[in-house]
Amino acid sequence: METEIPDSANESWLNADEQRAWRIHLDVSRLLMCQLERDLQPFGLTNNDYEILVNLSEAEDRRLRMSDLAKSTLQSKSRLSHQITRMEAAGLVRRENCESDRRGLYAVLTEQGWATMRQVAPRHVASVRSHFIDLIDPSDLAGYHRALLPVAEHLRAERAR
Repeated sequence: METEIPDSANESWLNADEQRAWRIHLDVSRLLMCQLERDLQPFGLTNNDYEILVNLSEAEDRRLRMSDLAKSTLQSKSRLSHQITRMEAAGLVRRENCESDRRGLYAVLTEQGWATMRQVAPRHVASVRSHFIDLIDPSDLAGYHRALLPVAEHLRAERAR
């Protein structure tokens, strides 16, 4: 016997197509992130480590204020602080005081961190290609981007509230 849960006036159950789309999204998201993490393990990195290294490697002078890095990686300031402490111990990053704001700190990519990025990035891209990009028909990539862009924009706006 099926249990019925009343719908609110503004919400309805997902139809079959919506349910399939939602569930495949969840499956792909979890499976892909697990695979990418597995492919980073030989380098002693997690997905979070790699994301921080990417952000710092793309920043001017390879440094970012900790608060900006927390925002761009969707981490709380305290979680990022613990992450940076671990990455400092590995020699990948260092903290520097912010001269214009005595309370502010920068996360800075070290030479070892930059060398790690140069070593890992090509392998990470190969992993993204083999487990994601190459499995999608090239003619579907633009549509995929178009479909997900409004979702990403909506979620960014919600996060900024």
